[in-house]
Amino acid sequence: MRFRRKSDEAAQPGDKTAGATPDAAPEATDERTGPFDVSQVEGDGIERADLGSVLVPAIADRELRLQVDESTGQVRAVMLAGSDGACEFQAFAAPRNGDLWSDVRPQIAEDLTRRGGHATEREGRWGTELVCQMPVQRPDGTTATQPSRIVGINGDRWMLRASFLGRPAIDPDATSEWEDALAQVVVRRGDAAMPVGEPLPVRLPDDARRVR
Repeated sequence: MRFRRKSDEAAQPGDKTAGATPDAAPEATDERTGPFDVSQVEGDGIERADLGSVLVPAIADRELRLQVDESTGQVRAVMLAGSDGACEFQAFAAPRNGDLWSDVRPQIAEDLTRRGGHATEREGRWGTELVCQMPVQRPDGTTATQPSRIVGINGDRWMLRASFLGRPAIDPDATSEWEDALAQVVVRRGDAAMPVGEPLPVRLPDDARRVR
């Protein structure tokens, strides 16, 4: 997995150019059970890119991209990109025993409708998800429809929301490798009190801070 830092202008979400158990010999992570809480993977020996609230291991055929506000250095979005699509994700603070995804899912659908798109629900790997269609304007002024698929995974005082773009949005039943990639993401909630729904902070890795 290569790491790429991009500015707000260079990284567009739809741009396609754009529980392991510690042991003496760590077993392979079961991708069907992720994404993981950081407490589930401590001591597993897997190297991950540390972005603060999310940790991402090297994933075959996926490039880790960050959309960064160059004026502040703040990370706006985290994305795994491949030849046939992308997966953009972010973690949020959630109640300890709540179901934040069920609360915010209707709000996301309503917002899409208000902006001229529409969303339908389907049952997927992590429960109910949204299949979305959103009108967008091409650089030449013509309009097109941007498909996406939004999933929400409730964790231990966190929720991870992910948007699949490209082929994994159009053909979800035939692109399980994209879901396997998302399942390897680890969330670090932290102990600080935060309002429910607040995005968990994302930061650049130390080695990326030297990239200009």
